[in-house]
Amino acid sequence: MGKIVVIGSANTDLVVKTDRMPSPGETILGGSFMMSGGGKGANQAVAASRLGGEVTFVARVGNDLFGERALAGYRAERLDVRHVTRDATVPSGVALICVDGAAENSIVVAPGANERLSPEDVDRAEAEIAAADFVVLQLEIPLPAVMRAAEVAERHGVRVILNPAPAAAIPDELLRRCYLLTPNRGECAMLTGMPVDDAAGAERAADALLAHGVRHVVVTLGSEGALVKGAESCERVAARRVEAVDTTGAGDTFNGALAVALSEGRPLSEAVRFATAASAIAVTRMGAQSAVPMREEVDALLAEV
Repeated sequence: MGKIVVIGSANTDLVVKTDRMPSPGETILGGSFMMSGGGKGANQAVAASRLGGEVTFVARVGNDLFGERALAGYRAERLDVRHVTRDATVPSGVALICVDGAAENSIVVAPGANERLSPEDVDRAEAEIAAADFVVLQLEIPLPAVMRAAEVAERHGVRVILNPAPAAAIPDELLRRCYLLTPNRGECAMLTGMPVDDAAGAERAADALLAHGVRHVVVTLGSEGALVKGAESCERVAARRVEAVDTTGAGDTFNGALAVALSEGRPLSEAVRFATAASAIAVTRMGAQSAVPMREEVDALLAEV
């Protein structure tokens, strides 16, 4: 199994299914409710583990029932949680999610303990980072922790996958340390200031990111698939056609799957096909971590003609 260190956020998702999103000041009656594990870091860690990776998770949760429940879930998913810290000063992170009839979502996050993940937390996991094939990062934790993680990974020759979500300005120093950047359409547009309305726009924006020192860029385009761009290569990977129920966490499943496939030595374009299949299965189910498929499900989908 490939060794993967995921450093990022840990939340509990409170999800309500509704026909449409409420307008400002409006109260509407929703449908089904579910509570499940969430947070981009935790989602990607769970996805990588279910899909065959050996995963260490570095995060912070509160010393509360949400934190206790989260840790139990991570252990059940076979994550190494020695570097998940229980923080007694703040609550665990929580995300309030509405999912409408078109499977689109609206999310508000109370970060809680995630805001206290520090460079020192990263330093305590240096041995695990040094032994990893990939370090996976996102932007739901403080930027100093992300920067330190990339610095430690570079020191040990470990490749970094950065999922720049939620969208935020990224210093060139961090971009230069990224083996792979995985923005979606909106994040790519925000990072570059360029329109990403189609594949040609995505290619131009990806070139702009490569110019900042990133080695590879994968722009996820939802139902249009993904654009895979390197300095001397460009490829489109088609999306799988499925009936979406909930897109929450689909990008996280994609990133966790991508890390696994790359850690197994697959070429980038093949790894993106694997990740696309995993995320296609995820959107047919409710929730984030609860929707992540098992490895055999993804292999079976890829085996279909």
